[in-house]
Amino acid sequence: MLGRRLQEQQELWVATTDLVRGPGHALYEKLNELLAEAGFDRWVEDLCEPYYGTAGRPGIPPGVYFRMILAGYFEGISAQRVIAWRCADSLSLKSFLGFGPTEETPHHSSLTNCHQRLPLEVHEKLLKGLRVGVDATTLEANAALKSLVRRDTLEDYPEYLRRLAAEQDVTLESDDDLRRFDQQRKVKSLKNDEWVSESDPEARITQRKDGPTHLAYKAEHTVDLDTDLVVAVQIAPGDAGDTITLPVSLETAEINLLLAGADHEIREVATDKGYHKAN
Repeated sequence: MLGRRLQEQQELWVATTDLVRGPGHALYEKLNELLAEAGFDRWVEDLCEPYYGTAGRPGIPPGVYFRMILAGYFEGISAQRVIAWRCADSLSLKSFLGFGPTEETPHHSSLTNCHQRLPLEVHEKLLKGLRVGVDATTLEANAALKSLVRRDTLEDYPEYLRRLAAEQDVTLESDDDLRRFDQQRKVKSLKNDEWVSESDPEARITQRKDGPTHLAYKAEHTVDLDTDLVVAVQIAPGDAGDTITLPVSLETAEINLLLAGADHEIREVATDKGYHKAN
């Protein structure tokens, strides 16, 4: 009989070798490899050593604490109680933290104590901000080209075509005639200074890499190359040139780094070749 099995009496003892394990989480496995190569655990232990005492109950090791914070970020969780529960519930996260399947992960109260023990300066030292990378991507606007109207006359595209046809003494008796008239026109460019979307006026007409035209925005992000932390994000018009948005992103990144307590300015910027074009 198919269906969910009824709850059965479980065995009292189960060998760890008999526990069913999934293939693991590729992100956390790769991240652990990178952290190991960078000597992350030894570095944060030295960084946090002044705030750990020898008396009383041992606290969460710094490497485990910061991994739990990272897990909360990647899982979209901000509450420390939920972070602790998620780490205890997931075998992939247990492995990421360095715990075996049958070992208990840190309690949320221990996570809170560790967070309160370590000052803001310790967390800020994870952010360097000396070298940043800037890149952008296109975001599809929630609007179709058929929502475009002329900025000067507020005509939609079919109305605009009918006016052009009337000015040229062309008779249009059907929608097919209208389409043929449009196909025969030699100049058919849609320019942002002439057309605007009624449903999303801030969207801009742009061309996809594969050719078709659409309405879009430009999302540009700035990343600290030493820590992979995002230090600035801006949403710009879809037709904004790279050389125009780059100064804004760098200025925003500088302000965010200053607010985060960074004690130095950006010295190196990495971009792709598109940012070197003259616009």
